[in-house]
Amino acid sequence: MEQITLPIATRVINVATVPMRSPFRYPGGKTWLVPYVRLWLKKRRAETKDLIEPFAGGAIVSLTAAFEKLAKSVTMVERDEDVAAVWKTVLSKDVRWLAERIATFEMTAARAHAILEQDTTSIRERAFATILKNRVSHGGILAPGAGLLKHGENGKGVLSRWYPQTLKKRILAIALVKDRINFIEGDAFKVMEANISRRDVMFFIDPPYTKAGRRLYRYSEIDHPALFELVARCAGDFLMTYDDAEEVRALADRHNFAVRTVAMKSTHHEKKMELLISRNLDWVPYEYQRQY
Repeated sequence: MEQITLPIATRVINVATVPMRSPFRYPGGKTWLVPYVRLWLKKRRAETKDLIEPFAGGAIVSLTAAFEKLAKSVTMVERDEDVAAVWKTVLSKDVRWLAERIATFEMTAARAHAILEQDTTSIRERAFATILKNRVSHGGILAPGAGLLKHGENGKGVLSRWYPQTLKKRILAIALVKDRINFIEGDAFKVMEANISRRDVMFFIDPPYTKAGRRLYRYSEIDHPALFELVARCAGDFLMTYDDAEEVRALADRHNFAVRTVAMKSTHHEKKMELLISRNLDWVPYEYQRQY
């Protein structure tokens, strides 16, 4: 069987039309992909018990599924201890503490530095520090060594991406649907392996990319060939997103996966192409397509 490569989807999704659910401003975030994900999940909503997102990060796909009831439940998996602290807190009784801590924090560069230099002693304090760092770092990068905003938008510096009331509302909104959300701090491969025989599961897989992962994430090194091998053995449906790299296309070809090139805009409004990979991608409607 030959690899199926469908026409390029050149329509760039306007992210302003997509509800912003996540408190994170996440590098490599998938808000732009939400309209595609809705189509993918809706085709099997009746038979899907659980959506599993093994590399959750900002988790916009899981949150969309939970809010819009596109799966009976969602399971978010994240290895990064700081990101995990946020999701643990948002889904716990400390959610209101976190929302109020954000809403009442008087942001200045000096105060931000002071918080980020502290050794946090609790999960909820770590969650606040992580949200803070995410919002005042260049590009929302949480990897060690990420620099803080100096000028930002219109010279606002650390205030450029600090929207405390908006963040409070998003966090409290997530708390209202927490009964549909499971969170696991752990290894993506192990969680996928534990659910490998389930046909009532759909996996949304957005791993650290082969090109930019090392710069953006603390745990950027993964075994991409092993991930493809694991996905090929999953009984449930899956959708993977990747950078358009020769290595990735070769892995997809090796496993006879369908590959689709889709257009998106980066955080710097630069148009880029990424890959969708699955067993079948013919659910993307014709109006998204343009033949080359």
